[in-house]
Amino acid sequence: MFPPKYAPALFGFILSGLMSLLVSGISTARAVGLAAHFPGLWASAWLTAWLVAFPVVLVVAPLTRKAVGWLTRQG
Repeated sequence: MFPPKYAPALFGFILSGLMSLLVSGISTARAVGLAAHFPGLWASAWLTAWLVAFPVVLVVAPLTRKAVGWLTRQG
């Protein structure tokens, strides 16, 4: 278990991992099809994408929270 103070980073880690897995899989399949070498290409693309996505999520998430707060503010 992690202390609650790590919740935002853990959330970003999991979300960026899942989203980069999905997007890289779709992109790789569209680029090369479901060829025999697809799993290796997908894994490589996913790891590269995750290395970029995780720090971006950590930086962009607070800005996104502020934007959502601004867009949903009542009154």
